[in-house]
Amino acid sequence: MTHLDGAHLDRARAARMMQAAGLDALLLLSPESFTYATGAPAGVATMWRRAGAVVAIIPADPAEDAAAVVTDLFEAAFRAASTIADIRSNPIWVETGDIRGMEAASPEELIQAAWTRQRRPAGFQRPETFDATHGFSLAASLLRDRGLDKGRIGVEFDSLSVSDFQLLASALPGATLIDTTDLVRRLKMIKSPAEIAHLRMAVQLAEAGIVALREEIAVGVSRDALATAWEAGAHAEAKRRKVDNLTGLWEYVSVGQNPWTRGGMVAPGDLIKVDVGCLIAGYTSDTGRTFVCGNPSPLQSRLFDALQTAYDTGIAVIRPGVAMHEVHRITTEAMGKAGFPGYTRGHFGHGLGAGLGSEEWPFVSRQSDVIIEPGMVLAFETPWYVDGVGGMIIENQLLVTADGHEIMNRLPSGLVSL
Repeated sequence: MTHLDGAHLDRARAARMMQAAGLDALLLLSPESFTYATGAPAGVATMWRRAGAVVAIIPADPAEDAAAVVTDLFEAAFRAASTIADIRSNPIWVETGDIRGMEAASPEELIQAAWTRQRRPAGFQRPETFDATHGFSLAASLLRDRGLDKGRIGVEFDSLSVSDFQLLASALPGATLIDTTDLVRRLKMIKSPAEIAHLRMAVQLAEAGIVALREEIAVGVSRDALATAWEAGAHAEAKRRKVDNLTGLWEYVSVGQNPWTRGGMVAPGDLIKVDVGCLIAGYTSDTGRTFVCGNPSPLQSRLFDALQTAYDTGIAVIRPGVAMHEVHRITTEAMGKAGFPGYTRGHFGHGLGAGLGSEEWPFVSRQSDVIIEPGMVLAFETPWYVDGVGGMIIENQLLVTADGHEIMNRLPSGLVSL
């Protein structure tokens, strides 16, 4: 792989895919894609999820340097984190100044000198938030410098509103804008070593939290107390390991016979469904386990056994070269053979990464056209939510290897009686 230092984008792989699609360059506009390609934070101006504050420019020719539009507030942070040197600065609403190494007779002169060093034009005014038109014009100038402003330019249309697309098209009147949402997804689905390390650490912290939660399960304990125990366990493990890039946690813990209301206090015979994840540098893990307070009922055991059969059957075929839709078909058929031919689920797992939610494309679904490749990190799961019984889930996180897969989880995945 050929990565920019600190970034996860494989330029060589990107070049092959872009050349096959007849593209001259990619414009990456979402904050996640910007960081993926540059290795640097996108900055606060992307909080509204509108395009134009930042842009990563990736030419199809891997010998051509990448470039970026960055916000002025995060320019120093970008330069510290990314090897991309050719950048344009897009002003945002936050007033700034840098007086380091400067002297002046008065505070007023000092600040004026700092603004002069910033090369502020006469009459400079900051925008309300950021000026997307200006950001896109800066991107156009970077493309023009490379002779690409009239080329075929790939853009994730999924990351653009209609109005932002119109602004981008106006900034590049001679270019042909091509929807490369799928291409970028396929780039991101193969993880870099650093991304794999993030996801591995994230699942280890999540499992430490599950151990802490499991120890708290008892009659009369509330759902919220169990969730708190999970979070405390994950944080404690992060502190023990001196992890300094834990950026978030999420949990779907439910107690009792109604899996959607999450439940109140644990009662004898209750199922406790634990579906949780930790985020390391924005990369989320995803793990699911099921516990029962006391002995499971015959119905609980019967349903969970079917899930376990389907899980074991499906995971056995996950390896490079197998189509995701085939994994879905085999898992669904296993549920039918286990006695439940009417069981239907849209997907039995998904990719993991730094997307907006815990589930990232691609999905293990009957509609998928994705062939499993080494370097993918997937969550594979067989859940069931039955009112009057409770929530049940088996879910593990997998790294696809050259000849099969590695389960990153270490906790047993069967129904655990406590």
